[in-house]
Parts: sequence; C-alpha cells; structure tokens
Amino acid sequence: MSRQVFLYDPPDRFVAGTVGLPGRRTFYLQASAGGRTTSVALEKAQVEALAERIDELLDEVVRRSGGNAPVPAVAPSELADTAPLETPVEEEFRVGTMALAWDGESERMVIEAQALVELEADSEEDLAAAEERLLQDDENGPPMLRVRVTGQMARAFAKRAIEVVNAGRPPCPLCSLPLDPEGHVCPRQNGYRRGVS
Repeated sequence: MSRQVFLYDPPDRFVAGTVGLPGRRTFYLQASAGGRTTSVALEKAQVEALAERIDELLDEVVRRSGGNAPVPAVAPSELADTAPLETPVEEEFRVGTMALAWDGESERMVIEAQALVELEADSEEDLAAAEERLLQDDENGPPMLRVRVTGQMARAFAKRAIEVVNAGRPPCPLCSLPLDPEGHVCPRQNGYRRGVS
C-alpha cells in the first residue's frame, strides 16, 4: 500500500483553527477544495512555529528576488479568513513533522505536514537514520498533507494562525504561563494560587 498524501494544489481554503474552549483547545490545520476537506491535529506550539517560519521564508524570498517575487509584505486584507473550521472536523492524523519550501518555478509555497510516527532505535544516530528513511519512503511513509499556496495565501494563513494562537488564555504577568479561569498556581509565587481578575 502506498503512502496516503492529501494534496491540495491549490486549496480553496487553508487555515489553522481550533475546537474547544481556551485551555482545552485542539488545534488543526484544515485544507479544502472541490468539496473535500482534510483536517490534521497538531500542538499550539507547532501552529505558532509554522506561522513564524512561513513569514520568515516569505521574507527571504522577497529579499533574494530583490522585491520581484509575487509576495506581499503583509497579509492582504481581502484574503482575511475569520470563519470557523469546516464541520464536522474529522482528524485524519496527528502531525509529527512539518516542512516548508518555496517553489520558484511555480512561485508557490509548499507546506507539508506528516503524521506522527513512533520509532524505536538503539542510539540517536540510528533513530535519525530511521526517521530520514521513513520520511523519504514514498511507498510506506507516514500519511501527509501537502498544500501548495501563493505567497498572498501563505501570508494570510500565517496571520490567522498567529491570531488563533494568541486567542487562548492570557499569560500570567509573573511567570508567563497561561492563566486558568479557576485560578493559577504560579511558580513565581511559591505555589500560591492567583485569581484571574
């Protein structure tokens, strides 16, 4: 059986979103096109890292092209997407590894999210080699979501993703950990519970 690849080239919609209340949210990447939708779950930190790396890569593309690449400096307002995720949200897999690339020929960003896979090895070197073999295996590799988007759509994705990450619980002013509505045991207060005001 060959690797399952959910390809969107291009998607009608590609967004990061959440399901659940702050503090108990599940984060998703969701791509839609032609009446089909693929949703993959990932961690909040992965969403934030992906958005930051997308912006960094787009900035580098603009720099290297001398400003001639079709990449806006900021997300175009006409591409702003504030709608919720398409429902029902059916998780295809949980993301383990992500990759980004700029295809200069088609002037598209390629975003790949591969399923989390548990590997066993005797050493760090063996583990790294096993991971590389698995990721390069087009026949038996883990399921993958691959999305190809314009620079404009990538900027809009990154902007929304950061907004989704920042829409969670506010941070404690002392320790920066998220505040819970029930209170917060702050390590900077020697474990005393702080109320949310």
